[in-house]
Amino acid sequence: MILKVRPNTKESIVEQVDQAEQIIVVGAGIGGLTAALGLAKQGWCVKILEQAAELSEVGAGLQLSPNAVKVLRHLGVDQALTKHIFTPQNACIRDFRSGRYYLKMPLASDVVKRYGAPYWHVHRADLHQELVAACRQHGVEIVLGQRVQGYRNEKDHVKVLLEKDTLKASLLVGADGIHSQIRELMLGMQAPIFTGQVAWRGTVPVTNIAGATVQPDATVWAGPNRHVVTYYLRGGAFVNFIAVEEQAQWQNESWREEGDVDILRDKFSGWHPEVTAVLDGCESTFLWALNGRPTLSTWHDERVVLLGDACHPMLPFMAQGAAMAIEDAFVLAKTLAKYDFKEAFSRYEAFRKPRATAVQKQSCDNAALYHMHGGWQGRMKLEALGMASKFANGVINAKLDKIYGHDVTTLEL
Repeated sequence: MILKVRPNTKESIVEQVDQAEQIIVVGAGIGGLTAALGLAKQGWCVKILEQAAELSEVGAGLQLSPNAVKVLRHLGVDQALTKHIFTPQNACIRDFRSGRYYLKMPLASDVVKRYGAPYWHVHRADLHQELVAACRQHGVEIVLGQRVQGYRNEKDHVKVLLEKDTLKASLLVGADGIHSQIRELMLGMQAPIFTGQVAWRGTVPVTNIAGATVQPDATVWAGPNRHVVTYYLRGGAFVNFIAVEEQAQWQNESWREEGDVDILRDKFSGWHPEVTAVLDGCESTFLWALNGRPTLSTWHDERVVLLGDACHPMLPFMAQGAAMAIEDAFVLAKTLAKYDFKEAFSRYEAFRKPRATAVQKQSCDNAALYHMHGGWQGRMKLEALGMASKFANGVINAKLDKIYGHDVTTLEL
């Protein structure tokens, strides 16, 4: 058997082998927690290993489209979330300066009628909190401060090498994000591909916003080589923003750092008052490099499997990053409930890779649309989109149906 370890890691560690009849999930993010919950509800003994010293999520919002809400409903988390959510009225694309609408599609009750589930805005920390509570209720053990150094597939289990001991499990799930250690161990080290874009993110108390009223919509403010997304969180008490700009390179070693609010305001100076009022009320922000990765040759290695950003990182231009991880988690648990792990992993990848790849592409294409690439031609594309939404609604719905209408809870796997 081949031992896969991080460079400079010694295997001269006393083995404190844990029970084999369990699944170890690496990463206590949205995808990892959803997978752990789904597996626990199938009867598995599940342990989550999280390298952070405490469970926390950066203050930022998420858009949960119907395809994700259906999974959370099936797992019994939706009711706990209702006290945290905000339901947007419309999905909009507006001009960065004039505020005119290029696109305005109804959400709220319309999306429930069309897709059978709502469209929600939720604070990432609130979703994280409810998933943690549900996992613990179903017996999931969450162990913090654990960094995986290597793994070894053996005949009837996988050994997981940590810094101070070795665990043994039936299966290992890598849900540890775009900088996944499990993916590196499986497929080798590879630097993420910088997409040429960075994102400023933050949440602003409504009480800090003066001089404009932010509309209760999921709004993309499209502008030359940059865009801003605004929407409400926590019942309307906060406004979440994501401000994306194109940059030639990202030289900082950290994938995420605290940003300078004054620089952020300066970069979007002269934009519509709804945008500038939000940024003027912002007290702190984080700056992300938007990175991608090429399509992986495989998502699994014998008893080890990947999900979410570990195998298909998403640009945030379709608001589907969390949704795809949630879908992955459900399909993985569902296939493992029906098949032995080899067949389950094969079916899981066969079902999920084409969908994840298609959503990745659509997200990437939206960047050019939101940033008005091509000057006047870019504006014309936005105008054409608006005309299609008014007079050829089927064109828009056909695109959204593929995303929002997808229901993994009813798939025959």
